[in-house]
Amino acid sequence: MRFVSSKRAGQIFVVVAYVVALFAAIAAAQPFEGRHPILVAAVADLVATIVVFAFSVALDNSSIYDPYWSVAPLPIAVYWASGGIGVRQILVLSLFALWGARLTANWALRWLGPDDEDFRYVEIRGKTGKLYWPASFFSIHLFPTAWVFCGMLPAFPALTRHGFNLVDIVATLVAGTAIAVETVADLQLRRYLRSPHRSEDILGTGLWSVCRHPNYLGEVLFWWGIFLFGVAADTHWAWSAVGALAITLLFVLVSVPWMDRRMLSRHPAWAEHRKRTPALVPWRWR
Repeated sequence: MRFVSSKRAGQIFVVVAYVVALFAAIAAAQPFEGRHPILVAAVADLVATIVVFAFSVALDNSSIYDPYWSVAPLPIAVYWASGGIGVRQILVLSLFALWGARLTANWALRWLGPDDEDFRYVEIRGKTGKLYWPASFFSIHLFPTAWVFCGMLPAFPALTRHGFNLVDIVATLVAGTAIAVETVADLQLRRYLRSPHRSEDILGTGLWSVCRHPNYLGEVLFWWGIFLFGVAADTHWAWSAVGALAITLLFVLVSVPWMDRRMLSRHPAWAEHRKRTPALVPWRWR
């Protein structure tokens, strides 16, 4: 039996984990003061990830890491923007705050407590056995941290260079639309799950009727919006598209197939739904 059993106690445990991770990250960054801000942020990010991993091991639940994806970017963005605030900086920080708050709140609403671990982690447990925690450190904790950090790279020029242009407007529209898509998709899914329906039924209305994973679509779009902010600030940072591209490939090659397999195992109707509904890009309209 875990030493933390209730959902409320689990939530408190998670908050403590992230507060400790934040202070550990700040302490780890101190010896690197004066070095390049990207290096400083990378060191702090790594240390915070290790701390959260330790809490995951302590509770025997890797889902302790799940909020990290949406919690870590804002402190990094605030640190990078410490040199001064302009229109672009306000927009980028606001979008990170909205995106992070929405995604974190969605996780908090859906997480049932210390005994609730993401089904993907449960599958990894079954495949790795005694090697689960090394596998968890790399595949569930470290690699996602690296993906998100790469996705944040274009935010550095966006937050350290002042100005505002047409590309900034496009970036704002893309990132804002992404947050709206994720928000609406989650609301529609939550409303469906609370409504009377058969266990074998699937959600095929609203955004879920034009693509199978609109929440993933919104997530991918958000990072391309952040990339556009970087290009708006400095075109020499076009190479930082590798971050948004890596996150896109993560969803296309890992998250979408994994979720499709789970839906097929639980809902036979998903097979037909998959045939007639695109995974991410709604290029077929019904």
